[in-house]
Amino acid sequence: MSSVKTDIRMLVFAGNPGQQYRETRHNAGWLCLEELERRHSVSWSDKFNSRLGTLRLGSRQYRLLQPQTFMNKTGEAVRRAADFFQLSPQEILVVHDELELPFGTVQIRKGGGLGGHNGLRSLKQHLGSDAFYRFRFGISRPARGDVSSWVLSRFSVEEMPLMEILTDRSIKVLEEMLQGNQNTLINKKLNILEGLPL
Repeated sequence: MSSVKTDIRMLVFAGNPGQQYRETRHNAGWLCLEELERRHSVSWSDKFNSRLGTLRLGSRQYRLLQPQTFMNKTGEAVRRAADFFQLSPQEILVVHDELELPFGTVQIRKGGGLGGHNGLRSLKQHLGSDAFYRFRFGISRPARGDVSSWVLSRFSVEEMPLMEILTDRSIKVLEEMLQGNQNTLINKKLNILEGLPL
């Protein structure tokens, strides 16, 4: 099957600002961004109430957006950037935490439901569409207790040592998809914990 390059032009990394949120489950997207920054030279500026960067992969260039709003207002910053760069929702990919996937699983998909995710809800509200791409980083549902408390809690002492490897593997999956391996990766749930001692 021939490879198909996506129409993605901007990558959005969803999370909450503030050091107290850095290692929380809701900030999985920002932890992935930290890994991307380790792997590539990215120049940043402040615009659209966000950090705005530029990433070059092969012959293509992508905008990077790290909204400095709180998660539930992500769509406000993304809409401002999308209007400025004249981007459609289909040209945007959002990296975010996902309750409906087990920890250690990622999935790239286009469109779909919001799953009660406040960041995705804000994006749909402000973009007027849910047709944007999502890179879903699994954080698992809590066995018991409140979901809001769960997503704002830190990764466990068992999970946190794995995050450096998981974010590294996540960025490799994202790069592979952006560079043309869409057919084999889109919608597929990938266990990126495979081969790790648990």
